[in-house]
Order: sequence, then C-alpha cells, then structure tokens
Amino acid sequence: MGRIIKWLFILLILGGIALVGYAYIGPFFGADFSPPQTEIREPVELDAN
Repeated sequence: MGRIIKWLFILLILGGIALVGYAYIGPFFGADFSPPQTEIREPVELDAN
C-alpha cells in the first residue's frame, strides 16, 4: 500500500512540473493562453427611482 501512495505522489509531482513547464514553454510551440480581447459596452441607468 505504501508503494502505491509513493508512486502516486511521484506522479503528482511530475504532473505538476509538466504543467508548469507547458505553461512557460507552450507559447513557443503555438499555444495561446491569452483571452480574446473584445470591448463590451452595456448601458447603465443611474439613479433609477
């Protein structure tokens, strides 16, 4: 049972390292993480009684 927990912990650490690596190296391979930039306008009614 201890071996399974140990291996799962190692896989979790390696997965975290891979995720951080992909976040830093991904844009060099064409992965775009930026949100789409669009302007949104909504009318706001002030002092509506």
